[in-house]
Order: sequence, then structure tokens, then C-alpha cells
Amino acid sequence: MIDLVMDWAYSGVNTTVPRNAGPECAEYLSPTRRRIETVIVLIAAVGLFEWGYNRISLPTAAYIRRDRGGRRALLVLMSIIWGMEIGYKFSSKTVIYLLNPCHVTTAIQIYLLAASPNNIVTAVFRIHLYLLNGPLLAFIFPETDTRILPLEAAIYWIQHGLMFVVPYYLLRLGGVYNVEEISDFSWSAVSYSLNVFYHFVVLQIIAVPTMVNLNHMLCPAILDPFEGPYYRLFATFHQALLCPLLCKLFCLVAAFFLTKFWPTKVKRTLCCEVAIPNTNGNVIGRNSHSHID
Repeated sequence: MIDLVMDWAYSGVNTTVPRNAGPECAEYLSPTRRRIETVIVLIAAVGLFEWGYNRISLPTAAYIRRDRGGRRALLVLMSIIWGMEIGYKFSSKTVIYLLNPCHVTTAIQIYLLAASPNNIVTAVFRIHLYLLNGPLLAFIFPETDTRILPLEAAIYWIQHGLMFVVPYYLLRLGGVYNVEEISDFSWSAVSYSLNVFYHFVVLQIIAVPTMVNLNHMLCPAILDPFEGPYYRLFATFHQALLCPLLCKLFCLVAAFFLTKFWPTKVKRTLCCEVAIPNTNGNVIGRNSHSHID
């Protein structure tokens, strides 16, 4: 039974593609270096999580715009796209790649589109906004060499494009889909610490014995400008800058189109609104937050 599961999980991984999998990639870093890096990074992640968690707060109430079917349409579309990805992975016996962060983020977005409004949805929504570095890097450094099945490469681009469309639409709806103030980095700290934990614990534990380079935890990408023995430490640092900067930029752009640009303006702020819409559909109200204990 275990052999059958392992066969479906990674027996189809293409080891001929450079830095994709195999002994050469697995031996890029010594076991000692991997352990030392893991301890250092996780200690920093724990401190970052504690700092952020002690400062985060959630709204106590929120107004939500009427949804005219857009959320349901996106839910169906994202489910179809992710279902096709799962099908591709099973047919090519590379199910292990579903653990890569972009697939996990897609699953999170499907949950956000389907879940009933509550504080957990707000927390997950805010955390997931700091994971948009995944689709951005997928566009900048596309890895489609191993996608040879019909429409498989096209689905790659569609999936990562929709990963930006979904949060924008949810911000347009508002309600539980709201963000913290632009100067608040507590959610950024919590999200990035969880991101680091996922990479250095979950992905690394699976990548080492299988010798599959999950999100480049075993060896750097060919185009990685920081290639070398310290590439993972460099990645931890530059992604710690990219994740919050990208999220804040995304929110600023969304805020411009949703709160200032008159043809697309639908609300006053992206933060939580406790309000009743006026006759024009705009929101008039105040913000309301409570600390998480």
C-alpha cells in the first residue's frame, strides 16, 4: 500500500530537468548545513510570530456588499482549475507537487470563496495576502518545462493569474474580507513566520528523503541570482522584504481602484466598515477592531 502511494506521489518526477530532483540536487547542501540553517531560521520565525501575534487585532463587525454571483463564479472556476491541476499530478504521478506553496494558496482561496463569514475567514484572508509572492515569482521565473500534457502549461498561467484576481474581488466585497491599516505589519510577521515554518519543516522533511526539490528547498533554481551555499538564507531574507512590500503594494493599488478611482469606486476604505450603505451603494461608517487573545 505504501509503495503504491509513493508511486503516485513522485515516481513520475522528471529527474532529467536540471535542479528539479535527484541525488545531485539533494546533495547540493550538506546535512549539517541544512540542520544549522533550519535551527537559525526557525528560531527567528518563532520570535517573529510571537511579536506579530501579540499585536494583531480583528474587526468586531463588518458591512459586506451584496454579491451578485461573482464569488460563486470564481469559486467554480478556481475549483475547476485546481481540480485539473490535481488530475494532471495524478496522471503524471507527481502528486507531491501539490505541496508547493502556490497550490496551497489556491486551496486557501477556494476556502475563502466558499466559507461562511466569521473571524477565522478574516484572519486567513489577511494571512494569505502575504503569500502573493508565489504567483508573482511564478510569472517572473516560470517553470513549465515538465508540463507536457494538453493545456497543462496554459493552466499554469491561468491559475497564477486568478490568484491575484480572487483577493481583489474579495476586497471589493468587503465585510470579512478586509485588511489592516497600511502601517500595521503585525499580520505580515505572523504570515511570514508561518510561511517559513511550512518551508523549513513541512517541505524540507518531505523533500530530503524523496529528493524532490519542493519549492527549491534542496537546491537553488538555475536562474537564482543568489545561487551558492547560502542561497536559502538569502531567500529567507529577500522574501521577508518582498512578501510585505508586495502585499502593501497590492492593497494600495486595490484601494485606489476601489476607493478613489470614480469609475470603479465602491467603498470608502479597505479596512473594516461598520456601516449601512447609502442609496448610491457607498459605505458610510467607522472602523471597529478587537485584539485577539
